[in-house]
Amino acid sequence: MDNQGCVFLVGAGPGDPELLTLKALELIKTADTVVYDRLVSAEILELIPDNVDRIDVGKRPGSHPVPQKSINRILVKLARSGQKVVRLKGGDPMIFGRGGEEVEILLQHSVEVRTVPGITSAQGCASSLNLPLTQRGIANSLMYLTGHTRDDIAPDINWAPVVAGTTTAVIYMGVATISEITSEMIAAGLDEDTPALAVCNATRPAEQHLLSSVARIADEIKLAEFEGPVLFVIGKAAGLAAYNGELQDGRLDEPAAAASL
Repeated sequence: MDNQGCVFLVGAGPGDPELLTLKALELIKTADTVVYDRLVSAEILELIPDNVDRIDVGKRPGSHPVPQKSINRILVKLARSGQKVVRLKGGDPMIFGRGGEEVEILLQHSVEVRTVPGITSAQGCASSLNLPLTQRGIANSLMYLTGHTRDDIAPDINWAPVVAGTTTAVIYMGVATISEITSEMIAAGLDEDTPALAVCNATRPAEQHLLSSVARIADEIKLAEFEGPVLFVIGKAAGLAAYNGELQDGRLDEPAAAASL
């Protein structure tokens, strides 16, 4: 088709608009239509020019007003009409963003598709706290996991590397299943006092933190009543967040003065 358009799967990052890549920003400003998810921050949506059409296809826990099949149809239809389409996703489109599913569908319909990476939430929350997810002598590997499944049950994971204390586990979309996940970790042999960090709205003005242990994090996150996407970091490296200040009311205060060298 001579007037065939193109779909760009673009990562919007964790929320701070300054963490957008230059390529992502350029595509947002020159698109015909932006099809965006719930986790794209309001500050980033404000960067979309007034002459660019917007389609909100955001999903919320227990509420999917625009099912994935409908999103697929929208993308194919827009591209076939000759449009330059930006499919804007929170974080990175290929890390728990269903980017692979959408690439597959678009290619099946002979639609050109390109991917633009974004900073994933794990990197965003780590940078906000100057928190290394890997550190010599503490954690030499990193595991990204989804806590959300189609049946809202904890995923079946081999916890041996985390139990061994050499791996940092980062859990996306895990609020509903964090109790089952941490119970599985402990049953697999993880020390109950292993640090567990919850970060809500990473890199955004409303960012909040909760530093706890793997045995207590599930109960404490319920009491915290965070509003927004929550990421969990579990492992020895998560305890390094304590170096950035004392935890008060779910937040980390300003760091204390560094000790003399």
